[in-house]
Amino acid sequence: MEVAERPPRRRRRTAALLTGAAVLGVVAGTCTGYVVQARRPPTRLPSLSQPALKQATGEPEPLTAVQDRQVRTDGDLRKLLLKKPRGARDADFVQGDGWMDVADYAETYDRPAGAFGDLLGAEFRRAAVTAWQAGRTRTVEIRLIQYRQEENLEARDAAENAQTWAERGGARSRPVPGTGTGRAYVHPHPETRAGYLPQYTAEAHAWRGDIVMEMWITDTKPVSKAEIVGLATRQMERL
Repeated sequence: MEVAERPPRRRRRTAALLTGAAVLGVVAGTCTGYVVQARRPPTRLPSLSQPALKQATGEPEPLTAVQDRQVRTDGDLRKLLLKKPRGARDADFVQGDGWMDVADYAETYDRPAGAFGDLLGAEFRRAAVTAWQAGRTRTVEIRLIQYRQEENLEARDAAENAQTWAERGGARSRPVPGTGTGRAYVHPHPETRAGYLPQYTAEAHAWRGDIVMEMWITDTKPVSKAEIVGLATRQMERL
C-alpha cells in the first residue's frame, strides 16, 4: 500500500497572503483617512512672521583678569605659583629668577639631550618654578610648564606621561579635586643612598589649558595623601 506524500507546508505562501491583506488594509485605511480629512474645515496656520528682537547697544564689557583665564596665563607665570609659606626658606637647589627655559627644563630629565629635542617638538613655550624648605628635612618643588599647543594638546600629553611614570613602583594615588584627570601620588617606600637619610616622596601631576603642573614633596618621614592632594588643589585653583 502506497503512502500518500504529505502535502508541502505553505507557511511562506500564507505569510505572503497575510502580507497582501495587511497592505490592502493599510491602503483602505489611508483612503478613509484622506476622505475624513477632506471633509474637515481647513486649520488656520500660525503666522510665519515673528516680532523683531531688540538689539543691544554699546560694546560688551571686557572680562577682568580674574574672569579671563588667558589674561592670567599669558602674563607672568611665576605669579601663578603658590607663595612660600610663612617660616619656610628658599630651597638652595633652585637657581635664578624662577624662570626655566627649554635647556634648563631639559636638564631635569635623566637624558637631557633627548629631552631637549622632544620639548622643542612639543612646542615648549616656557616654565616657572618655585621651591622651599620647611623644617629641617621637608622640601617642596612646584613647576608650571606652558606649551604653545598650535598642533596638539601637548600639556595633556605631558601630564599623562608624567602620571604613567609616577604610577610605577606601587605608588598610591588619589584624584586632585577640580582638575578632571589630575592625580597625586604617595610612594610607600623611601629612596635610599649611602650616606644619606631615606627620602620619602609624594608627587602630583595635572594640566589645565596649555599649562602642566608638576609638584614634589620630599621628607625623611612619609608624606600623607592629604598633604600632597591639598597642596596640589590649591595650586591648580590659581590656574
